[in-house]
Amino acid sequence: MLKNMFCALLFLSLCIHSHAENKPAADDNTLKIIMQQLSLNMQNISAAIAIEDWALVENNALQVAEHPGPSIAEKTRINHYMADNMPTFKSLDSNTRKAAKNLNQLAAKNDGYKVITAFAELQTTCLACHQEFRQGFQLQQALHPEK
Repeated sequence: MLKNMFCALLFLSLCIHSHAENKPAADDNTLKIIMQQLSLNMQNISAAIAIEDWALVENNALQVAEHPGPSIAEKTRINHYMADNMPTFKSLDSNTRKAAKNLNQLAAKNDGYKVITAFAELQTTCLACHQEFRQGFQLQQALHPEK
């Protein structure tokens, strides 16, 4: 009896896990979720620099450089909100991707001093975008949480 119950629970948990992994991509590509993943990547880079794990820096920098864009629905919402500021937003995102790619390449060379300098540059590109847009996005989300 206990064995059958265990098997049933295992099967149910596998079904739930499988269903959760197959949710639509749009749910995974909101700006908030993308930014949370980028934050984790940046934390991983910082920790990896501290222990001189250049492969981990390289991997996470590549993830930042190649981070996914938002879903079409999210892009529409962002375009509507950003209006005339969209070129600035895209430019700042491009700067971040370039800085992350540079960090990725330097980490592959195991050059700690250059990696630290490149990480500071990457953080600066993040800060530039956050200073320009974060407060507005947070306000927009607070005013329209359903979107």
